[in-house]
Amino acid sequence: MIAEGMARNPLVLVLALAMVAGEYLWRTRRAQIGYDWRAALASFGVMVGGALFKPLGAVVIGSAFAGAALVAPWQFPLDSWIAWVAGFFAMEFAYYWFHRFSHTVRWLWTTHAVHHSAAEFTLPAAVRLGWTGALSLGWMLFVPLVLIGFPPVMVAALLGANLLYQFLLHTEAVKRLGALEWVLNTPSHHRAHHSRDEAYLDCNFGGVLIVYDRLFGTFREEPAEGGLRFGLVHELDSRNPVTIALHEWGRLLRDLRAAPPRQWVPIALGPPG
Repeated sequence: MIAEGMARNPLVLVLALAMVAGEYLWRTRRAQIGYDWRAALASFGVMVGGALFKPLGAVVIGSAFAGAALVAPWQFPLDSWIAWVAGFFAMEFAYYWFHRFSHTVRWLWTTHAVHHSAAEFTLPAAVRLGWTGALSLGWMLFVPLVLIGFPPVMVAALLGANLLYQFLLHTEAVKRLGALEWVLNTPSHHRAHHSRDEAYLDCNFGGVLIVYDRLFGTFREEPAEGGLRFGLVHELDSRNPVTIALHEWGRLLRDLRAAPPRQWVPIALGPPG
């Protein structure tokens, strides 16, 4: 949805590319920490490949949302600001659990691991998203929002805004943001989330807000001295978009082939690794 939002609005796309260019200049000239253009291009390649799977995902998820709307006992009006505010907090809650399960259930992780495969934490990493979201079924965690009365178009719009906001979080150029760190998900919090260091695995799952992480005990603060390592625990040294997008499915299928059938479900639904 990050790519879709940019594609629909040329101004958003221009601003995003300008920020990518600005970040490149900051990393190479001011911070002097280098910039892996091959990894950035691989991220854009993953984004382009993912666009090929979007129609299928739209049919599957759209049909599920439409079906849920048909059986919902009521729907909140789209012209009510109260409904949009309630929908925002409901979306944040659903996204928190979607994101948390995407790290703790291997079937969902096969898709989400793509996003964590970049070893350099830059803005292009934000568009490095898995191709198999419809198959991994994480979207089912948003269906209850429709069942309790939020119109599908509202759910889709709020999720899209959530993901567009997160584009801004994928950078080392923005340091801590003072009191905002208590409420909002910030680049600092998201750097901790993307770290492959053991102390920071599976933390900071929020989208726009960080309050649910604080409430449910999954919040970790970025170390003051920095120095976090990014990427996957099992490093993926590839610039091939197909390898990046499907490598975790290959790992899962290899483990399933090596196990007796009675262990397939526990492996697929158990934690990664």
